[in-house]
Amino acid sequence: MSQLTQALTEVEEKLRSLLEEVNHLIPYVKALEEENIKLKRESTFPEKETERVIANAEHIQGVAHDNLERLYHEGFHVCHLHFGQPLEGDCLFCMGFLRKD
Repeated sequence: MSQLTQALTEVEEKLRSLLEEVNHLIPYVKALEEENIKLKRESTFPEKETERVIANAEHIQGVAHDNLERLYHEGFHVCHLHFGQPLEGDCLFCMGFLRKD
């Protein structure tokens, strides 16, 4: 067998090996692509759903702020320094916390 024939045979064997490796990877790549499509679908919220979530969060923040204001007017601290303790006069920390900007 000549050197050229031997070299071509080696190249042919390497190509077969590579082709076999590619064929083993194809199902894995397909599965990853399908999972990627599924995850993209799951992570994308319709615009209406996003608007609903934002509106709900704003509502909850408003209610929470109203509850803290009520507690303050009932005579309790709402600042982090004295939260829940009885209020004696005005507290600048509470008032600063409750100020809406």
